[in-house]
Amino acid sequence: MRLRLLAAAVLAAAIPGIAPAQDARRGADLAAQTCVACHGDNGRSQTEDIPSLAGQPADFITLQMILFRERIRQMPVMNDFAANMPDRDIEDLAAFFASLPPGPPEDRRPRDAALFAAGQALIGPRHCGTCHVSDFGGRAQIPRIAAQREEFLARAMVEYREGRRAGADTQMNGAVVGLSNAEIAAIAHYLAQLD
Repeated sequence: MRLRLLAAAVLAAAIPGIAPAQDARRGADLAAQTCVACHGDNGRSQTEDIPSLAGQPADFITLQMILFRERIRQMPVMNDFAANMPDRDIEDLAAFFASLPPGPPEDRRPRDAALFAAGQALIGPRHCGTCHVSDFGGRAQIPRIAAQREEFLARAMVEYREGRRAGADTQMNGAVVGLSNAEIAAIAHYLAQLD
């Protein structure tokens, strides 16, 4: 039942004329009340292990917020925050963060040439650019992973590998199967260094 409701919500958001227009200005006001404390006032997180949201596709943010609200994706802070949140608020927050220019957090660590090269070598065979697009900027319900916080990327990939996290489908779980922690660290470093 929950998955049917989620599918209906995502479908309604994707069909023009059914869902109300997103209001980025209203989303900015909503974000200023709570979101920016962790995700940064410019959408670029300065807090370890908290993802940056600037430039994320609006559909991706909308989907994740619905997953949090419905407690399909488990993260207590976000589950509590999103509980009972109206669709309009979710869509307006998504529009606001999608409107912000993406970029690395100010505290991004310097590039390690060997780790960067190792991550770059691993990305191609995993076909990461197929879903996340060639510049890793994301699209629709697929997140932007370029210039994301490195430790967040590494944690997310470990959670996918270990089956503790699932997206809207199982693509990510399969993409990281068999990767060692060192390989995940290299991929996370490579992606975090992209602009």
